[in-house]
Amino acid sequence: MSYLGNTPTTQSFISGTDYFNGNGSTTAFTLSRTVASVNDIQAVVNNVVQVPNDAYTISGTTITFTSAPSAGTNNVYVRYLSTTTQAITPSQNTVSWSTLDSNVQGDLGISFKNRIINGNMVIDQRNAGASTTPTTTGATVYNLDRWAAVISQASKLSVQQNAGSVTPPAGFSNYLGFTSLAATSLGSGDYFFFQQRIEGYNIADLNFGSSNAKTITISFWVRSSLTGAFGGSICNGAENRFYPFSYTINAANTWEQKSVTNAGDQSGTWSTTNGNGMEVNFGLGMGTTFSGTANAWTGSSSYVPTGSTSVVGTNGATFYITGVQLEVGTQATTFTTAGGSYGAELQLCQRYFETSADFGNNAQYDGQQIVVGVGGTTFGGAVAFCQGKPFSVRKRVAPTVVMYYQDGSAGFVYRIDNAAKIAAVALYNNPAGFLYTYSSTSAFNQGYGYYYSYTASAEL
Repeated sequence: MSYLGNTPTTQSFISGTDYFNGNGSTTAFTLSRTVASVNDIQAVVNNVVQVPNDAYTISGTTITFTSAPSAGTNNVYVRYLSTTTQAITPSQNTVSWSTLDSNVQGDLGISFKNRIINGNMVIDQRNAGASTTPTTTGATVYNLDRWAAVISQASKLSVQQNAGSVTPPAGFSNYLGFTSLAATSLGSGDYFFFQQRIEGYNIADLNFGSSNAKTITISFWVRSSLTGAFGGSICNGAENRFYPFSYTINAANTWEQKSVTNAGDQSGTWSTTNGNGMEVNFGLGMGTTFSGTANAWTGSSSYVPTGSTSVVGTNGATFYITGVQLEVGTQATTFTTAGGSYGAELQLCQRYFETSADFGNNAQYDGQQIVVGVGGTTFGGAVAFCQGKPFSVRKRVAPTVVMYYQDGSAGFVYRIDNAAKIAAVALYNNPAGFLYTYSSTSAFNQGYGYYYSYTASAEL
């Protein structure tokens, strides 16, 4: 059975009756058990049922009659009626999501406990499980949905869903894996980390930046070929308020669950709309410029605590993670996805990125959108417009849309009758969809069929 707050102290109910001898002067009698309410018993004197509160009161194990029962043998008796042996009233603000049993959480229908989207690393629209090696420095490079690597040196690590094909922790089927491709020496200004950026709407209730800031707990499963002190951080979207945290991996190549509790930041500016509200960072190797004191809020760019283990410092080192959860409260509770199901989680991911093709492959017929020229001309015009395309999920902002030819070439569409590669640009993008614009020296012909696939990105 589940309870709100702490589990009350109880005992099994045993029916029974206490008998007493009246003497004409005694009004108080001691019961054999504690009673919480006058409604939990029935008091009888000389075979007359007494009225609760009017004829008697209860206090713990004592029943007190208003008038002393007359003399007699076993002429006073008390029957126990209720299964209640203790009643509790939780103190104000002591019952929160984290103190509820997981079954109660489901029964209440409370959703979005976990503010991390794709924390179980299941959805990979861009790569479909293929390994990638980040080469773009100084920018967020997305791999699995909602997760991005940020690096200062190119080609020093690879990223892959289920890298190394190890068995995930019980209850999980996927993880995000990083493998060091060299023994990289870190300069003071170097940085290698991965992160999830959380939209402001999704952390608005945390009240960060105010005296009402809530305590949060981050939990996750981690496995590495290295051991020792590792680091990560929480920061605001402006990246001028940081909380570096430390955790220890005790055994190599072993899944271990970690949790970090953080008293919410009462300072700084934290977006509460559709901008970058919060970043959750995990370090893979950070120079001294981006390291700081653990477990304290700071205005400097402290992505990890000083002295944190560098994964990229060891050639072939691995770092795997899954089950990432950020929730309100002081306790790490059972992992749940933000959406509650695969379909709902995919839709949450698609607010930031979607593809019309199969995951990880724009060079294909599967997922290609077919359109027919409706406003073009067979002569004279060099540009023609076509109908609009709605997105599967409304985007955070007007996204960047890229259209693809059947072979995967970006910026083209495929003409069905002759396989012509026709330059295409998506214009008038908005969060709900976009309008196609195609250009060709022979114009966009009425009545012809055209194929394309697209990606739309509205990442933070």
